Amino acid sequence: MYRSLEKCARDFHLYIFAFDDECYDILTRLQLAKATIIPLCDFEDAELLAVKSSRTVGEYCWTCTPSIILYSIRKYGLSNCTYLDADLFFYADPVVLIDEAGGASVIITPHRYTPVCDDSESGGIYCVQFVYFKNSVDGLRVLEWWRAACIEWCYNRREPGRFGDQKYLDVWTSMFSGVHVLEHLGGGIAIWNVEQYDFIHKVGEVWGCELVSQHMFPVVFYHFHALKYAEKDSFSLAGSYMVSDNDIEFLYKPYIRALISVDQEIKALSHKIVAHETHEIPRIRKSLRRMYHLYVRGKFRQFYHQSYFFK
Repeated sequence: MYRSLEKCARDFHLYIFAFDDECYDILTRLQLAKATIIPLCDFEDAELLAVKSSRTVGEYCWTCTPSIILYSIRKYGLSNCTYLDADLFFYADPVVLIDEAGGASVIITPHRYTPVCDDSESGGIYCVQFVYFKNSVDGLRVLEWWRAACIEWCYNRREPGRFGDQKYLDVWTSMFSGVHVLEHLGGGIAIWNVEQYDFIHKVGEVWGCELVSQHMFPVVFYHFHALKYAEKDSFSLAGSYMVSDNDIEFLYKPYIRALISVDQEIKALSHKIVAHETHEIPRIRKSLRRMYHLYVRGKFRQFYHQSYFFK
């Protein structure tokens, strides 16, 4: 994600929160010119620490989302701050998304689910992936309310009006002033809505076409939810979702190539790459037919060998 911003954005600075010591060490040693690396111990306060033991690791990360935004604004005196999920990849400068909001103090992005993927009722209308806050009365009012809500309750289960840190966003447009719902289709393409679009290259950029309206738009970022590392230098792209050859060509190939390049950067620091989850490929060590499909054709079932993305 950092490298994609480095390529696409005219001006940015990332405040990256490292939730373990190894992550902090690697990111610090990479010497990223436009990033500040912040260890967990620097921003955890008494309220966060009081609930930490009651949350899983993932739930605690969600609990911290509004807190890291508020910390960044206050610690570094920022006029605004945008939270980004780490599995975003940028194809164009995101400034166009912020410009769309005009004088609004908060920007939220809708999931724009396809009907078959619709999880609005329990998972939320909006996605915590790209959330913008101004350092203003309206912006801080929303942010402080969100932080208090997440400290009180932030779990990986679905209850009426609650799911992790995300379902809380559903009420912001009715509870608060200055909240803008992003309209730009290029901000927030993801596995749960990608079937609505086709993609092309246009003047060296990736553009999408909404199939229903035929509306053309530049792709700003894609959210690579469900992409996982797999054994044998392979990837599982979409889990239970579907991706097309068109999606792979214009969205996934650049991202996988970037992941491989970053892996090489980290290995150059004498660090072993350990994925959070590595999927096993059934019987890949025993079946010659499966080996042929994976190593020669580049794909076996939902698993894609890294060589597939350089064809």
